Amino acid sequence: MNLQVSDETSRLKAVILGTALSNGPTPTIDEAYDPKSLEHIKAGTYPVEDDMIKEMEAFNEVFKKYDVKVYRPEIIENYNQIFSRDIGFVIDDVFIKANILPDRERELDAIQYVIDQMDPKKVVRPPEEVHIEGGDVMLWDNYIFIGTYKGADYKDFITARTNMQGVQYIKDLFPNKIVKEFDLVKSRIEPRENALHLDCCFQPVGKNKGIIHKEGFRSEADYQYLVDLFGMENLFHISKEEMYHMNSNVFSIDKNVVVVEQNFNRLIVWLESNDFIVEKIPYAEIAKQEGLLRCSTLPLIREK
Repeated sequence: MNLQVSDETSRLKAVILGTALSNGPTPTIDEAYDPKSLEHIKAGTYPVEDDMIKEMEAFNEVFKKYDVKVYRPEIIENYNQIFSRDIGFVIDDVFIKANILPDRERELDAIQYVIDQMDPKKVVRPPEEVHIEGGDVMLWDNYIFIGTYKGADYKDFITARTNMQGVQYIKDLFPNKIVKEFDLVKSRIEPRENALHLDCCFQPVGKNKGIIHKEGFRSEADYQYLVDLFGMENLFHISKEEMYHMNSNVFSIDKNVVVVEQNFNRLIVWLESNDFIVEKIPYAEIAKQEGLLRCSTLPLIREK
């Protein structure tokens, strides 16, 4: 398999899509990894497996429509394997295994059959002190954008998934790229104040546009960096409530084709008015786990 991913929006050829099969029981309050899951566990509204399977199948149907080769993880009994974005990512022709939360290590084992098809020299695993997850890594032309958390209390936040050692690791691995980190807001208890990953508050779409939530950045300068790069007129600003529902976590199959949760009305209008083909699918149940479309995918090959 010849890996190739250099941006977020070029024509997708091959992808790993997570699975909701045998997802396991509803977690306890102590088992929650993020504040949004916690909210739904407490409220008794945590998503059930059948609903999540239907949502992921709708996503899979869109991939079929565009003739994308889809790999699925091997099933681990009673285990959440929806969010394949967290466990690894491709930059150019290199597959980087993520150092994820220790409890989730088995998710990597479940895609080993895909990794076995890659050139072993192109598969890397960062050292243990390097924390980095795919949701924090975003490619745009010669840029690599990385979400991180610079607070001294990093280790206290289960919602802080990529550290500055992770940023440095990518800089060292790709010396010819412009690597820019973004300091994200984090909360253990308030989902509207928590950008779990960079793709929870920003994502490029098309050739020169992006979806952004200003309050997701701890530093105004980081937000301004993206405004200067993309141009204010090319950025669709989402509210705190839209960020909570994961409006920036769409997924591009091509420069002009974006998969979107069907209830994102304001975003859909903006995309369609900018000549995007918008594939609308139900994904509101999976969203209750603070992850959406981009989180469920691990692109392997996009056209150059």
